[in-house]
Amino acid sequence: MEQDYLSTLMKKEQEPGFLPCRDKILSLFLDGLIINKRGKQEGVEPVVLKGSERLSNNDIMRKIRIAMQYRDDDIINLLKSVNFRMSKGELSALFRKPDHRNFKECGDQVVRNLLKGMVAKYRPESAKNAINPTSKPTKPTYKSKARPVKSDSQKVRGTLSRNKPTENVEEKPDSVWGKVKTK
Repeated sequence: MEQDYLSTLMKKEQEPGFLPCRDKILSLFLDGLIINKRGKQEGVEPVVLKGSERLSNNDIMRKIRIAMQYRDDDIINLLKSVNFRMSKGELSALFRKPDHRNFKECGDQVVRNLLKGMVAKYRPESAKNAINPTSKPTKPTYKSKARPVKSDSQKVRGTLSRNKPTENVEEKPDSVWGKVKTK
């Protein structure tokens, strides 16, 4: 790789001359990190992505986990260090095969916070600016194939829950379901 191309990849988005890193380059870098940290396996060559192939966030997480020899607790602790909460079950869903029924697609937020946690652990002097210790813990985001969660007004559909007070209830006469009482 040429030095000029590498320097454009290392720039921040707002800097002039910034170029986003292609999936092919990132995949080769992560494979090189695995070889550097764990050694080369006999008979196994790094896979070079073709032009149309994409590197998913799940693949990135998996390669980082292999290279750094992280266990579930290590990843959870790194995420916790940057105020990002995740359970073991949520984490294990990210490392399953895509055709498994409990597979979850990893969002950008999880990868970003893992990298922030790694910076905080391995380069604490530069992590002071990257982490805001006063921020509230955040929950992970997933790209789920599940149906969207219904809002309270969609759940009610003309009936009120027994446990909810009936104060501040107004009727919507223009609903396709007739008169629907909502808060």
